[in-house]
Amino acid sequence: MAHTLFVPLMLTLGAGLATGIGSTIALFAHRTNKRLLSFSLGLSGGVMIYVSFVELFQQAREAIGAIYGPQTGMGITTLAFFSGVLLIGVIDRLVPSVENPHEAHMIEELEKKPKNAKLMRMGLIGIHNFPEGIATFATAVENPTLGIAIAVAIAIHNIPEGIAVSIPVFYATGDRMKAFRYSLLSGLAEPVGALLAYFILMPFMSPVMMGCILAGVAGIMVFISIDELLPAAREYGEAHISIYGVMSGMAIMALSLILLG
Repeated sequence: MAHTLFVPLMLTLGAGLATGIGSTIALFAHRTNKRLLSFSLGLSGGVMIYVSFVELFQQAREAIGAIYGPQTGMGITTLAFFSGVLLIGVIDRLVPSVENPHEAHMIEELEKKPKNAKLMRMGLIGIHNFPEGIATFATAVENPTLGIAIAVAIAIHNIPEGIAVSIPVFYATGDRMKAFRYSLLSGLAEPVGALLAYFILMPFMSPVMMGCILAGVAGIMVFISIDELLPAAREYGEAHISIYGVMSGMAIMALSLILLG
């Protein structure tokens, strides 16, 4: 069991700690390349949307359909998909837009807030990372190769999150290292959330349960891409650059699935 969980856990941890890259860019770089950031966010969104519909949803439908039949399997898979959408949607509502780490305008707004408010609300950002950790971990448990692609996509989109976490903490404390630590801690919510979810569900694990998890993960990733990554990508740079990133991400994921499938 330990060997089975090691690779998914390491992938999830690596994706979460990519917030540290964003924090380093924000605190030590003289200038952020917004065009590259826009392309990268689009790339991440393209990977996540493509793999959700082409791979995760189809795997879930086949696994559940093998037990309950094609029509019922499709119905359960669809229900699980939108349950994932509902879960991340509710969590997204718990994090006000100005504290949401994926909102491109949040840095300017947070600079206007009282220092204590900036620090107290950092915990909400950690809550927002739980479903992303579940997405990476569950996919890697079922398919390590696919898990690597998801981990890379999540890591790319965690870079601007690291920027958004560290900047307000730095303004509140004037301490660069504290801002960097807070950024890393917010990323640790991903592997922690993934492990909690896994061990809670492990006693009930079956092909149908795994299928439902994969479909729910697909819903989570599609919501994150459409609600957060793509709008942020368009705000950070030119609209066409973000779309080029989306199409590139889909093409890379498609080629990977063909070559590794």
